[in-house]
This record gives sequence, structure tokens and C-alpha cells, in this order.
Amino acid sequence: MTATAVRVDTAPAAAVKRRRRSLGSLAVVPLLAFTALSFGLPALAMLDGAFTVKDPATGATSYSAGNLTASLQGAYLTALLGSVKLSAVSAALGALLGLPLAQAVVTSRFRALREAVLTASGVLANFGGVPLAFAFVATLGNAGVLTRHLGLTDKGWDLYSFWGLVLVYLYFLIPLMVLTITPALDGLRSQWREAAQNNGATTVQYWRHVALPVLLPTLLGGFVLLFGSAFAAYATAAAMVGSSVPLVTLQIADALSGNVLVGQENVALALSLDMVLVAGLVMAVYLPLQRRSARWLA
Repeated sequence: MTATAVRVDTAPAAAVKRRRRSLGSLAVVPLLAFTALSFGLPALAMLDGAFTVKDPATGATSYSAGNLTASLQGAYLTALLGSVKLSAVSAALGALLGLPLAQAVVTSRFRALREAVLTASGVLANFGGVPLAFAFVATLGNAGVLTRHLGLTDKGWDLYSFWGLVLVYLYFLIPLMVLTITPALDGLRSQWREAAQNNGATTVQYWRHVALPVLLPTLLGGFVLLFGSAFAAYATAAAMVGSSVPLVTLQIADALSGNVLVGQENVALALSLDMVLVAGLVMAVYLPLQRRSARWLA
């Protein structure tokens, strides 16, 4: 009698759980539909255009890899490599400068300072585009306030160059790195430092043999995240340097505005596909690193 009663009572409970799972699955349908409309259709249109080649003489279209081949030659290849170089340098400097700043915030005794820095980092990490370019032009441009007062022009300073653009990118990449690495620094257990000190390890040895190996996946993941953010930036570079620094985003804008040879109208879509492939490689590196750091810092 008791076993029969248990089976009878368990069956409705199992049915309720299955019903809740089915309802939970249905709740994801609007999100999947929105993702398909917002990302799926544009991605399909980009793929179709990237492989569609137009004959300049007859106007006939056909499918081939001509646009992709053109996007990896000449000025287009130079722009792609320029974007990769700019993103890598900016991300490396942002990671190196953001780590000690985040460590100073984490170890600070003043909770108000920590909250203020993290709040400011959240704001500055999303501050970009034309307003950021204007702020730097007004401050460090050829006629900027600091440029005139410090005589930077006579010292060879040029904001409208590769390194000037790196400086501008660091304005939002360093705060982004602070937001990325702070949870990992919070996850470092105080017992690890105490154990290292009890075994006679110095602060440098603790960071070299304990903290940095644990933080390495997060640091690399942060670098990849910063790389992707810098790689996709457009408005800041377009407003500040124009075509003086070759970047793939600027080449795409020129192609979309019609500044291309006849028959190469879809090269912009091929360049966009190149960017998507680079971003896919970046995410393929970032996700395993994120999972690995989560295991250590859980």
C-alpha cells in the first residue's frame, strides 16, 4: 500500500515538472525569433552579397569568390591588417594598464572609491563615437588646449596618427578591462596569499607563481574582448583620422558610399564577412578561456 501511494503521488509531480520545462522552452521562442530576424537575415544577406559578382560589361550576376579575393588584396588587405594591428596594440596596452588599476580598486579600503571607479568604468567603457573624437580633438588636436599649452606640436605629437588613435581607444578599453578583470581579482582567495607568505614567498613570487597563473585565462579573455571591441569601432576613427589610418571599417564605409570600381559594389559585404570571420575566431578563443577561469575562481 505504501509503495503504491508513493508511485501515485510521484506521477503528478513528474508531470508538473515536464509541463514547466515545456513552458520554459516556449518562453525562449520569442528570443530565438528576434535573434533570427535581427542577426540571421542580415547574415544571410551579407553572405549572398559577398559571393555575388556583377559583370561590369553586361550587368549579369553570378556566384563566385571574386569579392572575397579582392577583399584580401591591395588597399583592402592593408586596411584589414591595419585594423588587426591597431586592435592588438590597443588591447594589449588596455590589458596591461587595466590590471593594476583594477587591483588597486579591489584592495582599496574605501568602498565608496570602489563603487565610484566601477560606475565610472561602466560609463566610460560605452563612451565612444563622435563625442569621444571631438573631446580628444579639442584637448590634444593640432589646436587643442593641452597641445598649445604644452607645446606638443613642436615635440612631434600628432593625434591624427596610429598612436593617437591608440590613445583614444585606450579611453574606453581600460575601463572595459577594469570591469572584466575585477570579478576575477575578487575571486583570488586570501588563503592562497597567506599560504604563500607562510612558505616564505614574497609579493612578487606570489603574483608570479600563484595569482597570475590563475588569472591568465581571464587576462587572455579580457585581451580578446578588448581586441573585438577595438576591431569593430568605426565612428571614432572616422571622425578623427578619416582615411589617414587604413582601417577595414573605413574601407567598408567608402565601399558602401559608392567609392569603388564598377563591378566591385559587393566588396564591402566581403570585407564585412572578413570581419565576421575574425570576430568568430576571437570568440572561439574567448569562450574556452572564460570557462577555464570560471573553474578556478568559482
